[in-house]
Amino acid sequence: MNTTVQIKKMSERDCGAVWELQKKCFSVPWSLESIREMFETEGYLNLTAWEDGVLVGYIGIKAVLDEADITNVAVHPDHRRQGIGKQLLEKLLRQAAAEGVCRIFLEVRTSNAAARALYEGAGFQIIDIRKNYYEKPKEDAYIMVWDFLMPDTAGET
Repeated sequence: MNTTVQIKKMSERDCGAVWELQKKCFSVPWSLESIREMFETEGYLNLTAWEDGVLVGYIGIKAVLDEADITNVAVHPDHRRQGIGKQLLEKLLRQAAAEGVCRIFLEVRTSNAAARALYEGAGFQIIDIRKNYYEKPKEDAYIMVWDFLMPDTAGET
């Protein structure tokens, strides 16, 4: 089921809402100050998903030259499994590719099968494991990559 949401570029006035969403989604959320600092640092692109004026999701990326790292993907727990994460990821991949990004990396908890399925469905591939990457609880992360130049991933968006 796809939920109709408005996806737009995150603005500085969205920082408080993003911070509140992070606290609902992550055991170790970023600080409000860290979220605000993204607007002072070159290379960040953050998209937000809104439904009836309420923030229901966001995704962020930090690009350097032609490579980037996904910094966060969050969908409000009450709005999961409605296609919001997929919509955010697809729009982010299109925008990043349009801006010259050829390769995108991310880390995902090894236990997070739903997120891994989302990323694999978009063309990301597991390339390695980062030991003890996450805290609360301590857990390994899969390192995944999406490569615009690889035939297996480029056509998936």
